[in-house]
Amino acid sequence: MPDLGLDVLLKGKNLIRLLGGLGIALKISLISVALCIPLGILLGALMTWKNPLCQMILRLYLEFIRIMPQLVLLFLVYFGTTRAFGWNLSGELSAVIVFTLWGTAEMSDLVRGALESIPVHQYESAAALGLTWPQTYRYIILPQTVRRLIPLSINLITRMIKTTSLIVMIGVVEVLKVAQQIIEANRTSSPNAAFGVYLVVFLLYFLACWPISLLAKYLERKWR
Repeated sequence: MPDLGLDVLLKGKNLIRLLGGLGIALKISLISVALCIPLGILLGALMTWKNPLCQMILRLYLEFIRIMPQLVLLFLVYFGTTRAFGWNLSGELSAVIVFTLWGTAEMSDLVRGALESIPVHQYESAAALGLTWPQTYRYIILPQTVRRLIPLSINLITRMIKTTSLIVMIGVVEVLKVAQQIIEANRTSSPNAAFGVYLVVFLLYFLACWPISLLAKYLERKWR
């Protein structure tokens, strides 16, 4: 029977510490999601406006966030702004800022695509029925947009949860950082601890993201 190094998780409170680290990662991702969804909806709606200046500014923001790796953004916010502006940002707050910026950009593009996918005759039919613009959006456009948007936004949530593993690079004690601490503390007594601990980390991320992925697939099948 190969030694998988799982015994270290039964020592002291190691397993509870891992669960606590996962809780921090989920907290950061859920706060970011709660902020980026309304901001993304607002910016996505603005992207459909025919104002050239507004479209140019929002497109620059979207492309900048897309091109810049999330790890570079984390370093820029956590290390760069503290030196440049003298701010005292914690690692968790820096992570929330970065993931909110990233999630808002991704969400706004999803909203823009969902709005632009509505056929023009939907608007024309609403106008022919005498509906005002608020009524058109409330009763015709928004229900169809939400149906297209929810599965995609749920997938964005899973991506955000998985990407929180990067915050270990700015010193946030989340699940990956706790795993590293456990491995270092048991390097002598359990040299194979890395395999077992990282296997459990993989399972924790899987258990956190799998139900969300199943929900997205269920909604896609239901609304197809």
